[in-house]
Amino acid sequence: MDEYLTIRSQAKSIYKDRNSKFIGLLYPIENLDEVKNYLQIAKKEYYDATHHCYAYILGVEKEIQFDSDAGEPSGSAGKPILNALLSADITNILAVVVRYFGGTKLGISGLINAYKSATLLAIENSEIITKYIYDIFNVSIPYTQQQLFFNLQKKYEFEFEIINADNIGQDIQIKIRKSKRDLLIKDCDNIGFIISE
Repeated sequence: MDEYLTIRSQAKSIYKDRNSKFIGLLYPIENLDEVKNYLQIAKKEYYDATHHCYAYILGVEKEIQFDSDAGEPSGSAGKPILNALLSADITNILAVVVRYFGGTKLGISGLINAYKSATLLAIENSEIITKYIYDIFNVSIPYTQQQLFFNLQKKYEFEFEIINADNIGQDIQIKIRKSKRDLLIKDCDNIGFIISE
């Protein structure tokens, strides 16, 4: 796998139930440091909220998952937020749902519905995009074999940049989708191009 779905930019929603207000916040993330940073931002902006419940997913295959009820009854907030993210098949994302208590208890099922709904609404308000995982390596191309290189570029649709040139040829940096990397390297080897990582 070298592609995944995530959101382009931050998104927000508002969901209300019996005077309680739930604000759903979505943040695109790349690492755990960004999780901590966005959580601090959300807690600072909504400092007077009753709860700041959240969940996040990281990794192309969603290998890192975490959720927090942040003081709500166990399983009533973090898990519904996480499940909403999973149902949208998105990753590299943090969802924070901020609750302002309205005076009426919602019960476990009411909380589950509210936290899930706030997250799903925020997902609806976001732009979901496909991102790709790339590999980078260098290859030396003699001028006499430039056409062979351009044939490969057309075949594999990679990006490239000339990083060095002399009288004999050019050193080129290739950026290619991970799933195509090994096939391209094999073709380069067969032609006789010199490859360096």
